[in-house]
Amino acid sequence: MTEVLRDSAPTAPDPIRKRPVAPHAEAPSQPHPASLAPRAVDTVTATLPLHMLDDGESVVGWDIGGAHVKAALARDGRLLDVVQWPCPLWQGLEHLERAIAATLERWPAARHARHAVTMTGEMADNFPHREAGVAGIAELMRRALGNVVALYAGPGRWIAPAAAAEHWHAIASANWLASAELVARNLRDALLLDIGSTTTDLIAIRDGKPQSLGRPPASLAGARDAGRDDVSRLASGELVYLGVVRTPLCALARRIEFGGRELNVMNEFFATTADVFRLTGELDAEHDQHAPADNGARTPEATHARLARMIGLDARDASEDAWLGFAREWRRAFVDELRLNLARVLKAADLPAAAPIVAAGCGAFLAEGLAHAFGRPVMGFERVARLERQLLAPGDKRARWARVCAPSVAVALLAPARE
Repeated sequence: MTEVLRDSAPTAPDPIRKRPVAPHAEAPSQPHPASLAPRAVDTVTATLPLHMLDDGESVVGWDIGGAHVKAALARDGRLLDVVQWPCPLWQGLEHLERAIAATLERWPAARHARHAVTMTGEMADNFPHREAGVAGIAELMRRALGNVVALYAGPGRWIAPAAAAEHWHAIASANWLASAELVARNLRDALLLDIGSTTTDLIAIRDGKPQSLGRPPASLAGARDAGRDDVSRLASGELVYLGVVRTPLCALARRIEFGGRELNVMNEFFATTADVFRLTGELDAEHDQHAPADNGARTPEATHARLARMIGLDARDASEDAWLGFAREWRRAFVDELRLNLARVLKAADLPAAAPIVAAGCGAFLAEGLAHAFGRPVMGFERVARLERQLLAPGDKRARWARVCAPSVAVALLAPARE
């Protein structure tokens, strides 16, 4: 049975005092925390008219991360649009306010919708602890959107913002579970591989249920939701802090090959994985939303310079082909780490040999190669989620963005009906 805890007395939403940002405003090349403007992916260009939402059965699914806000608009179980905004939450909650305002400007009629929220942003280091993060984000969402907000706390559990502090442990970093729950409704056995900008989730689905394979350290054995929390998932390999945009390259390897020799890596924030996958041509420019490590350009020349700094060189010290080869070495290190954790999870989950890999996230372009390494078929999250046929048509960007923004799509489609 679905559990929904509601605030005792409905109140009108407080207005957001920030001026709404145009949905397609370009972020400055060197953003300042106080002036960073959200920049949306370009899915559909027109705002949605009120008559499409006037039956009250529309839902906006929100995935509040530490670096991005992702939102999905659904009506009667049909996905209408998906959007992603850069949101450096660690720089202040005003960035979340701006992302909400920009979303409502993109979808004016969403002010009349219900809102289903999942999050990982409680980990941002401007919160003293995760409980404060969950409660703070929940209260901000309530103020911005009213008492039609429900927080995802696992299968069949939806918590009102007023009860967020009491149930914070179930709400915190549960976005992976929402995606897995939606997959489990449509596949009996599978492994969901969500390679995002910052992290990678590897979630086994067995007999139609998401599995939690990890165990916390012995000193935390009595913790609530043990096995589902981040520390348990880090232990099992189900959570890997590698993503295709924001991961510092010095986190990938201590030594790397260049010019036929293996070299120590400079342990400095000189370059990120976005530089690697930008140079290999695999990272979609629409996913490349955060400023590079040096706040510089995203051109090949600037990318070469950042990679060169990792081994104490300048871009002019080698050819373009040499820097491309160097990027491929970093790519290999990235894939090797994911392959190691994928092997660990597949072994622990003991999935049937035919169970597919379900690809999600902006790094889904790596899923086919990883699935092939284990002799498994691969399919996109958008197909498993059984999106309506028009969204799966060639050229419709929403299917691709449903894959990238899987948790927001999941909570939009999983949200309970209005009582």
